[in-house]
Amino acid sequence: MFLEFVEEQFFLFIALGVIVALLIYSYFGDKISGYKSVNTDETVRLYNKNAKVFDVRTSDEFKNGYIGNAENITTGNIVSRVEQLSLDKNADILLYCQSGSRSAAAARNLVKMGYTQVHNLSGGILAWQNVGLPINKPVSKKKQKKDKKGK
Repeated sequence: MFLEFVEEQFFLFIALGVIVALLIYSYFGDKISGYKSVNTDETVRLYNKNAKVFDVRTSDEFKNGYIGNAENITTGNIVSRVEQLSLDKNADILLYCQSGSRSAAAARNLVKMGYTQVHNLSGGILAWQNVGLPINKPVSKKKQKKDKKGK
């Protein structure tokens, strides 16, 4: 009787299987992917522990504001830039983008390189701003020149 029901509702059972798989991945995905998704509170803690912070958004997005002393590196350049920095494989690395998806891809690449303490800000800088945490804006070259003349 059960098999007959499954045959009649085949597509619903496929949908159920997909939903169950996604739920399992949402609970165990961090362990599988090798990096840890962190919320804004954990991000502040990592920042205060002097984690290396990378903003993997475009330079135009970065100009609109960034977190702390983040270094702007696009997702495509993260591997080569981290290699240049010769970071300790066990050093805390924090990545973020606009919403968390590009930085997740960058985090996976760093894990493949052997880094063990890779963290991705869940929700990206949007989550950071939504809880009212501060962002820095790059100082324009005109303002830098003006400040130097005024001193």
